[in-house]
Amino acid sequence: MISETPGLGSFGHAGDDNVVPFQVDALDVRGRIVQLGPMLDAILTRHDYPQEVALLLAEAVTLTALLGTSLKFEGKFIFQTQTDGPVDMLVADFTTPDSMRAYARFDASRVEEARLSGRTAPEDLLGKGVLALTIDQGAHTQRYQGIVELDGSSLEEVARRYFLQSEQIPTSIRLAAGSQMLSVDGGTREVWRAGGIVAQFLPDAPERMRMPDLHGGDGDDGSDARETDDAWREAEALLATIEPTELWDPSVGAERLLFRLFHEHGVKVYDSTGVHDRCSCSRDKIGAILHGFTAEEIESSVENGKIQVDCEFCSTRYEFDPAEFADKERR
Repeated sequence: MISETPGLGSFGHAGDDNVVPFQVDALDVRGRIVQLGPMLDAILTRHDYPQEVALLLAEAVTLTALLGTSLKFEGKFIFQTQTDGPVDMLVADFTTPDSMRAYARFDASRVEEARLSGRTAPEDLLGKGVLALTIDQGAHTQRYQGIVELDGSSLEEVARRYFLQSEQIPTSIRLAAGSQMLSVDGGTREVWRAGGIVAQFLPDAPERMRMPDLHGGDGDDGSDARETDDAWREAEALLATIEPTELWDPSVGAERLLFRLFHEHGVKVYDSTGVHDRCSCSRDKIGAILHGFTAEEIESSVENGKIQVDCEFCSTRYEFDPAEFADKERR
């Protein structure tokens, strides 16, 4: 369903944990916007991360939700960083149609040092390394993976660069995360929220989508004309006015923010896609992995007479009797 209106009143309200596609025909812009609430809070609260790590992972989850829900087929979208910073790995994945999970790996002492020195921006915590964005359509298909360098830039900038390099599509991305003190289950605690918007310049006119020319003396210097298109420049200017809290503040909402940004041009919103905290781990999957271990690896995994495996994503603990693997041939 499409809603198009010059006023806010006829917009629906998707609410938390729903990704809303939108389109602004007058600016040749299409995109997606989301505010994350209970789903994100469940993921972050489960792990009890330091605040700085939680905020960083929240941005990764938000970006994964925005990109993963754009898949038009059954599969999985995986976001993963490997870096030399205090937070050396972030993993978030979206499995169609609506499942999200995520975790962070970090050095607690280095995170504390970063906090004390005031260097807790995402680019400071990540450091340098790579971001891999992977699309996995399952068995018997080839994975598609794009890799972009993490060079001390924010996740917003790195993702923007990825789209420009891999798909030649001018893209603007805004991400933000924060928390509120709310009454929950009879008490008061910090509740995590995040939000984001991705907008892309996708004009219908072929001449406005031309590829940049190679630099050739007195010819074109190789810059992409799309980056300086008046419509795209206006869209970028509007997106730059977003205050970080607007992205996740529930009193603003995704549709209200879209209206504020694009009401003069007319904005269409489409049916939203929900995202849920749902892990794909299971006892059978963990057991299958253990069945591939050698006898020595099984023996070294035994503690107090049993094998315990914790899922890094959802923290579920699985316990196995070593005898379950005693009759398996070892490599």
